[in-house]
Amino acid sequence: MSILHLNIGSNQDRRKNIRSALDQLDIFFEKIKVSSLYESPSEGFEGKDFYNVGVNVETNKNASEVLDILHKIEDSLGRNRAAPKFSSRIIDLDLVIYDDMIDEKINVPRKDILKYAFVLAPLLELNPDGIHPEKRVSYLNLWEEFETNKAFDLNKYDIEKLYN
Repeated sequence: MSILHLNIGSNQDRRKNIRSALDQLDIFFEKIKVSSLYESPSEGFEGKDFYNVGVNVETNKNASEVLDILHKIEDSLGRNRAAPKFSSRIIDLDLVIYDDMIDEKINVPRKDILKYAFVLAPLLELNPDGIHPEKRVSYLNLWEEFETNKAFDLNKYDIEKLYN
């Protein structure tokens, strides 16, 4: 079994869409563990704030199969693939980590780990002893670099906020 870390984000009907994505992940993957809920401003465009959650799952599926599943879930929730990269999103599901795999073609480990607090924070929360496959640095050390820069706005909530 491989251990994966996914990131789910939405800034349109955030609670409903993330809940729906989580429900669908439960159909395809095992041993699902969900992070706290993180809220951050939109990046690269003017838009509503995003909710993001990190999700650890186990699977026997290969990376290509996982990406197909994530795209099917996005499509089922109405994701518009023709929209610009930096724009509002009904739902966004990203494969962030696949074991210790390094694959530039599919962006694993996802480059966003090193750029965005809303990707790194839930990854660290669910994988406190984790090591970045390329950098060979702990997620905790990467987070400490983010903390010294303070160039981000991120709020953390209990995951139950999705359901209240």
